[in-house]
Amino acid sequence: MINFYADWCRFSNMLSPIWDEAAALIAKEFPEPGRVLLAKVDCDAEGSIATRFHITKYPTLKILRNGQVTKREYRGQRSAEALLTFVKKQLEDPVKELKAEDKIEPSSRSVVGTFASRLTPEYDVYRKAATALKDDCTFYIKVDGIPPPSVEFVHNNERLPYSSDFTMSALTQFLQPLCIPIVREITFENAEELSEEGLPFLILFHRPSDTKSKQEYNNLVNRELREEKQNVNFLTADGEKFSHPLHHLGKTVNDLPLLAIDSFRHMYLFPRYEDSHIPGKVLQFLKDLYSGKLHREFHYGPDSTQHPAIDGAAQVIITAPPESTFKKLAPSSNRYTLLHKDEL
Repeated sequence: MINFYADWCRFSNMLSPIWDEAAALIAKEFPEPGRVLLAKVDCDAEGSIATRFHITKYPTLKILRNGQVTKREYRGQRSAEALLTFVKKQLEDPVKELKAEDKIEPSSRSVVGTFASRLTPEYDVYRKAATALKDDCTFYIKVDGIPPPSVEFVHNNERLPYSSDFTMSALTQFLQPLCIPIVREITFENAEELSEEGLPFLILFHRPSDTKSKQEYNNLVNRELREEKQNVNFLTADGEKFSHPLHHLGKTVNDLPLLAIDSFRHMYLFPRYEDSHIPGKVLQFLKDLYSGKLHREFHYGPDSTQHPAIDGAAQVIITAPPESTFKKLAPSSNRYTLLHKDEL
């Protein structure tokens, strides 16, 4: 775990003694040399390291496993006890034994590895891949004493076998897009992490029991919008929990399901949810965001619309799009010192 800090940052200074206390607790709990390392980087003195790790706020707590930076930072409570608990959780075995009577939950994203024993080099690769992806997939092992080893991804009763070499890079490359779906659910717990990715949100707001619209949205994204994943985050949101954004859009839970974009400046409602079934409609909605058309039309109305003024001259009626609500769930200045782009 690495603490990226700046001496002039008050939140970094508040964390500093806690970090040292946590290091002492963790060293006592896990005395084996090299099993857990806590480090810190003065980002003013080591600017190139801060740039390499894409630091945009202080303090930032990054986790490395097997030499690889994990996707998720530590965003929990800043206390020595909480950091120790987090480390204990990280060191739990990421692979569960799958017994004959065990059943895999169909809706979960699971990986099943079959090995002659846990002592094989192939299992060591599998365990490292499981450590890297354990937050996104559930990993199982079956020990049958018979080579060769096998790995398969299991989801919704479908099985996809792995057929490449047993190397960390190849296995991770196979599993990563399967374990991390293109459409993710936003919650109050992961909103900070998702917002920090810096991409606009295309969000389906739905009722908790509405599985049909979620499946339709997944199908739409995979069928028409996959090439946009570098430009936008595809998310689903419980409309009852996230009723505040609905209010900003002038809608209520009774209007669900709804599609909307949050650009972190403004929110834009897809006019008619039913039209999302028309091929190309939602893609054009995204293109109108990229081109600025959505923003322009919210301010000035459709390009061809003018309203006569009393003196006969053309008068433009100016409106304002609803402000972003999800930007308020981004890293807070009450918890971090945020760096602006001109400081990076």
